[in-house]
Amino acid sequence: MALTWDESYLGKVRASIGDTDTILFVGARGVIFDERGRLLLIQRSDNQRWAIPAGAMELGESMEECAIREVWEETGLRATSLTPFAFYTAYTYTNDYGHTYQQILMSFRIDSWEGELQRETDESIDAGFFALDELPGPKSFVIEETLRDLEEFQETGRLVLK
Repeated sequence: MALTWDESYLGKVRASIGDTDTILFVGARGVIFDERGRLLLIQRSDNQRWAIPAGAMELGESMEECAIREVWEETGLRATSLTPFAFYTAYTYTNDYGHTYQQILMSFRIDSWEGELQRETDESIDAGFFALDELPGPKSFVIEETLRDLEEFQETGRLVLK
């Protein structure tokens, strides 16, 4: 069972310091393509944007374990083989709730997984695989950059650092 926001590490930190200070967001995202080359996206329940499965790390987790958990919580799929391709540390953003974070995030290519896609979970209201030229909207602002970074990694074999 997924933790509620109030139970999560980030939720507890945010509650203890309030809404105005910038805090570190440490997390991971998992990029999954099916056998037809379609990208897995979820429609987030909090802001209704289509996004790559991702979220904040909990205490005691590795970034890889975070990616596995977040993909599972948001899609019902269990990642079984992951390859890190990008590491982000320089981005600061403010979400729809007015909370500002400096992001420390690892992007993983999910090379294999098991299970059946759940289109609706506690964290998503829809999910599906989409051709890259037919991605639904409104979309998360990080999708295009993440896909460019994955392409760069696949061309060079070097982890993208930003």
